[in-house]
Amino acid sequence: MAKQKPRTLSGFMELLPGAQMQMERMMELLRHSYSLYGFTPLDTPVIEASEVLLAKAGGETEKQIYRFSKGDTDLSLRFDLTVPLAKYVALHYAELSFPFRRYQIGKVYRGERAQRGRFREFYQADIDIIGDGQLDIMNEAEIPSVIYRTFTALGLRRFQIRVNNRKILNGFYAMLGLSDRAADIMRTVDKLDKIGPEKVAALLTGEEIGLTAEQAAEILKFIAIRGTNGEVLAALEGYRGRNEGFDQGLTELETVVENLGGFGVPEENFAVDLTIARGLDYYTGTVYETTLLDHPEIGSVCSGGRYDNLAEYYTDRQLPGVGISIGLTRLFYVLGEQGMLNPALPTAPADVLILPMTEDLSPAIALATALREAGVRAQLYTERKKFKAKMSYADRLGVPYAAFLGEDEISRGLVSLKDMATGEQRLVTPEQAAQIVNERVVAGRRVAPILEG
Repeated sequence: MAKQKPRTLSGFMELLPGAQMQMERMMELLRHSYSLYGFTPLDTPVIEASEVLLAKAGGETEKQIYRFSKGDTDLSLRFDLTVPLAKYVALHYAELSFPFRRYQIGKVYRGERAQRGRFREFYQADIDIIGDGQLDIMNEAEIPSVIYRTFTALGLRRFQIRVNNRKILNGFYAMLGLSDRAADIMRTVDKLDKIGPEKVAALLTGEEIGLTAEQAAEILKFIAIRGTNGEVLAALEGYRGRNEGFDQGLTELETVVENLGGFGVPEENFAVDLTIARGLDYYTGTVYETTLLDHPEIGSVCSGGRYDNLAEYYTDRQLPGVGISIGLTRLFYVLGEQGMLNPALPTAPADVLILPMTEDLSPAIALATALREAGVRAQLYTERKKFKAKMSYADRLGVPYAAFLGEDEISRGLVSLKDMATGEQRLVTPEQAAQIVNERVVAGRRVAPILEG
């Protein structure tokens, strides 16, 4: 029989054990950070009925959907975690407590062209707060705190959470009499960091949008307002009183900024940036983008914002919300490329490898059981290999400790515990072995998965 050559499809990430442990540690820290703010975990099906999943889709999104039939059923793979959340909230509305705060870390699928740093199957890590009819602005003020705590827990320090408010932008364009073209203008301005002001001006005055040179110049002047957060807000105050929506957005933005300190966000990690619009039309209030200051080429590593009606395609109820999303697979990939994944992060699947040195395996089995009951991840190695091969296996796994049980150790009720990093070996009781290993494990859990600088 001819053998099929094993391969992984382009655009799908498959990690070796050490890297997978790094990814799992990042997910663990994300879950912990989200849970500190009262977000509940949620899991939704990877496959949905196409008419449900595609209720609000269209254009490029629909072209990228993985869609297939099973019998008479038209099915699709989820392309993000927001649409399944909208369905979930509409379906379970009567059983949920609002505001409903959920986090979800899961795979999504997009049939776009695979390229460096972009995947067809990838993890997203999302949080959303959903209100019933209304949602207080303080929820939007709290989101930067979640971002800050999450990224510092991962080991990052030099990042900036950039924030704007779509009401400010809509109000400003209304002042210029450009409300009918506001969405197109914002999508164009959103490209400023990538293509620069001259090309943005050319697009704004081009045939598709059709602004005058004066209008384009006024827009570029507005979004170029810079300075400290206080200075930017002071400059925006000069526009107050000319448009109700603008005034409301400015008041909301001021509320977000005023509460940064109380939520534990240092000002150096936060900036009011009028260029931030987010390309999606459904954002209606505060919008967020997070960038790594030393790696601007990576782009936004966490983005999101406020929207007024999450589930309009599934229910008549008004369900406003605010949320953010981290493209975890892409972030992991680019961090690896930049050499920012911490090599000191423990990635071994076990804390101790037990190596029996006698024919009778009963003492080794008992030791493994005792260590596991003490919370130690213990692997029992029973393959009949030479000692050198056993030690080579321990080295390749990267286990911090190896435990030897020979006739002498068994007769004395002890175990020889070897520190694989230092080579130090000592005779200890099983209880002492558990304590020593657990102390190492606790220290290892303080190692951040990302190494900055």
